[in-house]
Amino acid sequence: MKVLMQYASSELNVKNSRFLAEIFPINSAAEARELLKSQKGKYEDACHVVHAFVAGENGEVLGCSDDGEPSGTAGRPALAVLKGSGITNIMLTVTRWFGGTLLGTGGLVKAYSDSAKLVLSQAITEALIKKHTFQFECSYSEWENLRRSLDEFSVEMLQADYSEKVRVNGQIPLEKKAPFEAFIENASKGGIKLVFLKV
Repeated sequence: MKVLMQYASSELNVKNSRFLAEIFPINSAAEARELLKSQKGKYEDACHVVHAFVAGENGEVLGCSDDGEPSGTAGRPALAVLKGSGITNIMLTVTRWFGGTLLGTGGLVKAYSDSAKLVLSQAITEALIKKHTFQFECSYSEWENLRRSLDEFSVEMLQADYSEKVRVNGQIPLEKKAPFEAFIENASKGGIKLVFLKV
């Protein structure tokens, strides 16, 4: 799977109807819903703001809507294009301004599919790196020693709480998990309990 890195847009005109396709990076269905509200507010003069999204590590979180277009002619074709792209954590909106000519169901399916394909041709993506979330507690002196080596393991720090001890939360790529466990074990002589959290 790949993830979308940045916003992109494209425009398509079909029989005087204008289709503005936009893609956005997202992390959840809730974020997609908020973005859709924002898009509908932004384009109040449009006839339809159709959307589709794919999220989750394996693209397992999906959603779409025809937004008043005939059932199955807009959201589902757009979602099919998204699913076929192998991109996750992506939201697509296609905003339509009616041009006075009815396109028919086949014409609508083609217009929304083509809009999705056109904007995806501009998508900037990178490979999705599967990560494990971990936590551990250590003394301040242990933390000073460990901290310098975290970059070697591509650790992404999420949080460090400093109280009596240092409590560390972070993420690490799947392939670095075993070497990281060995490093923590050796560096602390078994004194630090490294816990991997279920996502």
